[in-house]
Order: sequence, then structure tokens, then C-alpha cells
Amino acid sequence: MLELTSVQIAHKRQALIKPVSASVNNGEIVALMGPSGVGKSSILAYLSGSLSSGLQGLGQASLDGLQLMQLAPEQRQLGLLQQHPLLFPHMTVAENLMFAMPKGGSQTERYRQAKLHLAEVGLQGLEERLPEQLSGGQQARLALLRTLLSKPNALLLDEPFSKLDKSLRQEMRQLVKQAIEKANIPAILVTHDEDDATQLAVQIIELEALG
Repeated sequence: MLELTSVQIAHKRQALIKPVSASVNNGEIVALMGPSGVGKSSILAYLSGSLSSGLQGLGQASLDGLQLMQLAPEQRQLGLLQQHPLLFPHMTVAENLMFAMPKGGSQTERYRQAKLHLAEVGLQGLEERLPEQLSGGQQARLALLRTLLSKPNALLLDEPFSKLDKSLRQEMRQLVKQAIEKANIPAILVTHDEDDATQLAVQIIELEALG
């Protein structure tokens, strides 16, 4: 379970939004909504340890009882999926996946595993292509798969469908929902799209600016 307790974003120690508290069960998604610039993505950045300089995060977050704010970003084991796939352009599809996999095993076995996982998301046969040779929908599926193969204990979704057309958005919503349920991990979705929130989330939290 991922728990947020009175989480806020501040500038010069002055809080910018009302406190956010939530409990996210394994296999479920909670959505954060609100107007552009209110601080939705900044909350995810605070949780992952990548908050922009000049901003501060307030409040606490715990994952299965472990206090995340006391850990270095690389120790928090949070997967982040953004609106841009952020794939390594110089690596093949298979190499992108192998980079994310936990260390261990031979290159041959890791490559075999990458191929098997690609088939699970309909990308079989594309393992030697570069990301630029994939369609937008294929890149989105590859980015999701790469994030999941890093074995995160929770998933942060920052407007992951906003660059996709309507049909691809629906396809990716279902793929993400199924992946989170299968991995049995909690997830927080930041979105401005009401359909994203209502179709995926068990709870929708509207962020409110202060002042």
C-alpha cells in the first residue's frame, strides 16, 4: 500500500496547494486532477525524489510501511511513466528492456526474456528496431513494459496518454490497468482527462491551490 499524508508542494516554505492525503491499495489506481500548473506533476516529482530546484515537498509518503522521504531516490523503487516515452534512442527495443531488467543472468537469457515480454504487449518481432522506427502506440507500450521490468513497488503515471490519439488512449488505458493489477502494485495517475480518471481510478482527488 502507498500512503500519502498531508503532501504539499511549497515555494520558499510557503505551501502552494491544500494538503493531499490518500491510501492506494495494491493493484489499484488513485487519480490526481486539477488545472494546469496546480502542482500535479510536482507531487509525483516529490515522491520520486526529482522535484525541481526552487520547490519543496512537504508531508510524508510510505510504501508498505517504509518511509520514502528518508530514502535516496534510487532506493524508493518507484516506476515513473510519463507522456514522453523517454526511450534510449541509440538502443534497440530489446536493449531498452534489458537495461531496465534487474542485473543477473546471461545476455542470451536476458535477450530471450525480452523477446517473451515483447510478445505479451504485441511487439513481437520488433526487438532489433530502434525506438524511432516504432509508431507512437508501440513506443508507449514499450515504455510501459520497460518501466514494469524494472520491478517497481509502485507506479507513478504522469499524463501517460496525453500524446496518443483517441483509439490508442483507450488501448493504453486497458493495458496499464491490466499491468497494474497483474503486478499487484499501487499507482498514482496524474491527468487532466476526466475519462482517464473515471475509467482507471478507484478514487479521484481534486487538487486545490492556496491563495
